[in-house]
Amino acid sequence: MTTFPPIYNPSRIGTLYYPDYAAIASEAKQANLSAATSDKEKIHLVIIDMQVDFCHTDGSLFVPGSGGDIQRLIEFIYSNAERITNITCSLDSHLPHQIFHPAWWADVDGNHPAPFTMITYDDIKTGTWRPLVAPVQSTNYVKQLEQDAKKTLTIWPYHVMIGSIGNALDPELFTAVLWHSIARKTQPTWLTKGSIPLTEHYSIIQPEVPVPSHPLGGKNKAFLDTLADADIVLVAGEAESHCVLETVEDLVEDFGQRPDALQKIFFLKDCSSPVLHPDVDFHAIALKRFAEFEKQGVNFINSTDSLPF
Repeated sequence: MTTFPPIYNPSRIGTLYYPDYAAIASEAKQANLSAATSDKEKIHLVIIDMQVDFCHTDGSLFVPGSGGDIQRLIEFIYSNAERITNITCSLDSHLPHQIFHPAWWADVDGNHPAPFTMITYDDIKTGTWRPLVAPVQSTNYVKQLEQDAKKTLTIWPYHVMIGSIGNALDPELFTAVLWHSIARKTQPTWLTKGSIPLTEHYSIIQPEVPVPSHPLGGKNKAFLDTLADADIVLVAGEAESHCVLETVEDLVEDFGQRPDALQKIFFLKDCSSPVLHPDVDFHAIALKRFAEFEKQGVNFINSTDSLPF
């Protein structure tokens, strides 16, 4: 049975508090783990958007089930700390005026769309919804999104706003990431994405529609190279139906060019939950795609399974 560090307190998951950095560092040192540079097998854990707004019940876009996902992931980190070489955490990071936020759009009476409203190209043509910002570019974006990505623009509540507490990683998960970093003498990586006004950006690899004029508007080749260099890539995070699914989609697309590469991707399926939408079964959509990825070689395991590598 794994003994977790004394600093770990599962009852704090989903709450706001100040992590005790000195205590975390002290317990990490006492763990007496080998440095990550000595690993013969490089295992890279990718944690997607496990932020306050998604994972706390008071968060503006709470994902039901995320609290349990975080607890299982934290315990996975502590249980396998000696083997995890690198941890990357992505932070979805938004501004008030973005194409998926209510303030960008209005109807004929000047009302903004409610969260979870789906805006189609036909809606714009008929005047049901009109873009208040960059009207030509916004219209072209929705049209291209439907043509290329076969998606419909979704309006989300304001969430993970840059500078807000909702943008931060859950503090108990942050504690585990910091503990691992100091214990294994390895630097965690932080990826911010989602602040390009004229596109959605679910995947941590690239935005939904490329924006060549923006420094973050294309594929993150440097990060993909880092994952390609790893022997094993573990994926967890929120939400299963959006940012996680789109990230795995991009990994499959990139790694699929090398037949054996997909077999090194392991998705921790009990450390991810879907967005609940009143009309769309996002979970079913994600499961269908995951089944296709599994046939291509991607591995789907639970965090409590014996690691098959």
